[in-house]
Amino acid sequence: MNFTLPPELEAHEPPEARGLRRDEVRMLVAHPPQSMAHQRFTDLPDLLEPGDVLVVNNSGTLPAAVDVIGHELALHVSTELDDGRWLVEPRPATDLRALELKGGARVTLESRYTDRLWIASFDGAGSVPQYLRDHGRPIRYSYVEREWPIESYQTVFATVDGSAEMPSAGRPFTHELVTRLVSRGIVIVPITLHTGVASPEAHEKPYPERFSVPAATAHLVNHAAGRVIAVGTTVVRALESATAPDGTVVPREGWTDLIVTPERGVSTVDGLLTGFHEPRASHLLMLEAIAGPALLEACYREAIAGRYLFHEFGDLNLLLRRAR
Repeated sequence: MNFTLPPELEAHEPPEARGLRRDEVRMLVAHPPQSMAHQRFTDLPDLLEPGDVLVVNNSGTLPAAVDVIGHELALHVSTELDDGRWLVEPRPATDLRALELKGGARVTLESRYTDRLWIASFDGAGSVPQYLRDHGRPIRYSYVEREWPIESYQTVFATVDGSAEMPSAGRPFTHELVTRLVSRGIVIVPITLHTGVASPEAHEKPYPERFSVPAATAHLVNHAAGRVIAVGTTVVRALESATAPDGTVVPREGWTDLIVTPERGVSTVDGLLTGFHEPRASHLLMLEAIAGPALLEACYREAIAGRYLFHEFGDLNLLLRRAR
């Protein structure tokens, strides 16, 4: 799906900087055939029913951007491989292969993984996640006009550090809203999927990411009394990666290279809570698989006409495959 995103609809800062609480962002609710409702995220408990299951990503965000000493260059640190090396992205691209970082760390770019990602080894950094906590800053792109602290990039569900970029669909949740959901009988269960580094310019499809679907989550999804709603595209990717041939979700962990497309479809969720994605973003294929092309196109037309904000600090879109 392609469309034109007006620059003024890019969220340049967290909602808190706009005078809102996290959970006061807007939410466009859509379900077939083309039903739309303009809500606030604080309305979510009233839009769900007892027995509905929300599946959330508990991956925490690392401050994964580090300046390269002596160059106008940043290193975005993505994903730890099984052999202890890491996938990294130098921004902008560079011919350098040995990079000096603050704190005495050195990085060697060893071989290409994709056109923009490298397999790299770290020296003098010790634990790379701890090094990033000590010396890194959150990854941000040009539409975010200034730096924000790492707390602005964490969700209330974050318990396992490992994402290079925030699993942003979970950002609007607050402790108070979670309490309201649980009090209403909504079940909240976790998966873990550590996100890699995005490709906002190239719109590449996701590369393999590490994930885990616990046994308790698989059981509660399989035996949901109501609808199963994924909080974020990462959750859909994890659940679909843990789906057995008979359609049930099984406990599973490891790496997933799954790409969810309309041709493949989805079998595990009845809805998706997600942000608004930029034109040509690969995530739109997953959204189309869940909502169908007609509803998704109508939804984005409505979002642009209604001046909804896009990207990780923007508004929310609740796509339902069926109403209550």
